[in-house]
Amino acid sequence: MPAVSRATRGSRFERRHLAVLVAAAFLLASPPAACGEPASAPAPTLAEVYRDTIDPAAFWVSEKLDGVRALWDGRVLRFRSGLPIAAPPWFVAGLPPQALDGELWIARGAFERLSGVVRKREPVEAEWRQVRYMVFELPQAPGSFTERLAAIRSITADGPRWLQAVEQFRVADRATLRRRLDEVVAGGGEGLMLHRADAKWVGGRSDVLLKLTPWLDAEAQVVAHRPGKGRLNGMLGALEVQSPDGRRFRIGTGFTDAQRRDPPAIGATVTYRYRELTAKGMPRFPRFLRVRDLP
Repeated sequence: MPAVSRATRGSRFERRHLAVLVAAAFLLASPPAACGEPASAPAPTLAEVYRDTIDPAAFWVSEKLDGVRALWDGRVLRFRSGLPIAAPPWFVAGLPPQALDGELWIARGAFERLSGVVRKREPVEAEWRQVRYMVFELPQAPGSFTERLAAIRSITADGPRWLQAVEQFRVADRATLRRRLDEVVAGGGEGLMLHRADAKWVGGRSDVLLKLTPWLDAEAQVVAHRPGKGRLNGMLGALEVQSPDGRRFRIGTGFTDAQRRDPPAIGATVTYRYRELTAKGMPRFPRFLRVRDLP
């Protein structure tokens, strides 16, 4: 299944008209923040976990891209943390004047390569030529997600080649959703995202946006480094982390040797995967996935 699409719907005039209305509404509502400091814009929409009791027919569905979350406020491209991304001038020059939410992305399974590109303070132009900005939302824009999706398709159709809309599709039932999940995972993808078709835009964690993966994942803050033993002597053995609700536990797997030699800093937020929660509410078999906040 292709991971991206530049498909458009409706007449060219209707699409352009809707895009202009969305841009005007956003610019009147929230002027862009200064470039050098974390943005004060509303928090982006964050996903809840999909449950089998939910009817997926009410949602648009897309692949969960293995990328870096990037927020465009009309002037500055930022990480989810609010810090600016050092993208080349030509990359942002082609972006529209309204806010966008999406992922910087290269390909399935290329997160480490992408991370190395976008975290550099001095961008390497040849490396950025392989990066795409995959848009899946218009923050603070009016209308339902279906209406915002039409605007996204219009905006990206008229934009530079590296500005693309995340492919969105509909499914009729839970069985079809699970088949699509199996297809994506078999092809090296992470999972699926479901965005409620009739939902207004909201900031923060909300059930208008859901994620469906073969694993559970969560975030925690690094509070200590535990030294390794044997082959790992002199390197990281495990991260001691604390979840947002105060639970402390260790993550000892999922690291490359390079990451063990230069582990995530104390205070950094990391994403980990796990199978389930124990009876005491602790993640079973937590495995390091990545650092969430890129400097």
